[in-house]
Amino acid sequence: MRALITGATGLIGARLLAALDGDAIVLSRDPQRAADKLRAARFAAWDGRSSLDPSLVEGVDVVYHLAGEPVAEGRWSADKKRRIEESRVLGTRAVVEAIGRAKNKPRALVSASAVGYYGSRGDEELDEESPLGEGFLPEVCAAWEEEAHSAQQVHGVRTASLRIGIVLAREGGALAKMLPLFKLGVAGKLGSGAQWMPWVHVDDVVGLLLHAGAEGGPSGPINGVSPRPVTNADFTRELARALGRPAFLPAPRAALRLAMGELAEVVLASQRVLPRVALASGYRFAYPTLGEALVDLVGHARASSPAEAHP
Repeated sequence: MRALITGATGLIGARLLAALDGDAIVLSRDPQRAADKLRAARFAAWDGRSSLDPSLVEGVDVVYHLAGEPVAEGRWSADKKRRIEESRVLGTRAVVEAIGRAKNKPRALVSASAVGYYGSRGDEELDEESPLGEGFLPEVCAAWEEEAHSAQQVHGVRTASLRIGIVLAREGGALAKMLPLFKLGVAGKLGSGAQWMPWVHVDDVVGLLLHAGAEGGPSGPINGVSPRPVTNADFTRELARALGRPAFLPAPRAALRLAMGELAEVVLASQRVLPRVALASGYRFAYPTLGEALVDLVGHARASSPAEAHP
């Protein structure tokens, strides 16, 4: 399978490229820097927003569109929010327009999205048919997915939007930021700890991307999360146990808001998201439970716990 990937220098993109054994065209703002870090069939320049040469799409089986301004880095100033939205909406529009102009179109477009689509919903179980939430991120995700799905609606190219949850990986993402504090024993639950965390092992994110891009794969929204979400309190206990460290210093809601501004609402959001489409279409999770994921990522065996008891 020959693919085109945007966002290949990111955590997920680099893993996906490795899974494809480098058989891909990589689009990057700095192709030389990307070539120094990655192995691919070809590198090409693209700023993530402007018009894209349709010849780059010719002969490609699947387009994986993963590029976008990082959401969880830095406070949400007006300029930051503008970059978050424009990088997703305008970037996706450019990718779809290139697909539309290509003579030999890909069989599928697989675009990143996020569980931010649902907003914060307490204990409500959420699947791909659940309605849109309220707030900035849900609005961005809805616009992002609408742009992506015009590839199917207008150009007849099967399109899937992977609504990615909290990605756990050794080399980056949420877990990498947590580990230093947990290892020092100076971490704890966030806010009340009752909020649900839609976590997912990075290997399963890559697996779901490949599943969506395969011949006859699913279309529409796909929740890229583990089938067993846990609360933040359970996650905190599991990670502390896996590391053999205490976790007794909770971060109060007010302190998080003071330190992080509007971004704190993302950290404190409760999203009990389930991957119904992935399971119904035959995807088998490599790491369905948090215990299995942490054994792989942290390297410490531990006994099963209440965190695995949630459906």
